[in-house]
Amino acid sequence: MKADRTAERSAPSVSAVAHRRDRRDSRWDEHRRARREQLVEATVAAVARHGAGVGMDEIAVEAGTSKTAVYRHFADRSDLHLAVCTRVAEQLTQALGAAMSSSGPPRAMMASALETYLAFIEASPELYRFVVHPPAAERRESGTGQGDPISTLSDMVGGQAAALLAGSLAAAGRDTAAAEPWGHGIVGLVRSAGDRWLQAGRPMPRAELAAHLTDLAWSGISGVLGPAVHANHTTTTEEQ
Repeated sequence: MKADRTAERSAPSVSAVAHRRDRRDSRWDEHRRARREQLVEATVAAVARHGAGVGMDEIAVEAGTSKTAVYRHFADRSDLHLAVCTRVAEQLTQALGAAMSSSGPPRAMMASALETYLAFIEASPELYRFVVHPPAAERRESGTGQGDPISTLSDMVGGQAAALLAGSLAAAGRDTAAAEPWGHGIVGLVRSAGDRWLQAGRPMPRAELAAHLTDLAWSGISGVLGPAVHANHTTTTEEQ
């Protein structure tokens, strides 16, 4: 009986075993997250080195591992592509958010956001192509628009632009209903113009393109908003 009681006291409790298992699982989860991040970074580096059409073999070499090891952490190439898209969307969201959160007039905030976007795609054109224009096979695997952080990013930026325009419309005493289509329309305009600019080999400086797009977008908006917005912009320009 004494031996039995000693054995009972020395045996680990169920809760203690579960706690150790949870700690092991937690460490393994952290390792997997860290390894996925490393593979995403390696993919970004491989895209910069080999271009948007980079293959899995080249990504594995950049990561210092094998394709088999990559597929231990990602279900397939489209899963890896989605992880890279998420990383890029987070970085661009942060940059655009900072550009559009200033206390300046709406035109200045729009110009800053356009310049920020164009600077982003100019700095990493191959990564931009990899993210925004994936091969057809990857689009089929991942499903059109399902869980796509870049589509979500476009929607979010369009919503931010719409909120900015709604404030200007309200200040001018106008109906704010137009803000929604205008905001998303501007995002489409800039994305299409940016695509063409890259495809054509950047035939004009980025700042010049940003100025042209700002003039085009704001001319239409200010034409509807009327004298109040022109006065606001004129005052700001004189102060600068």
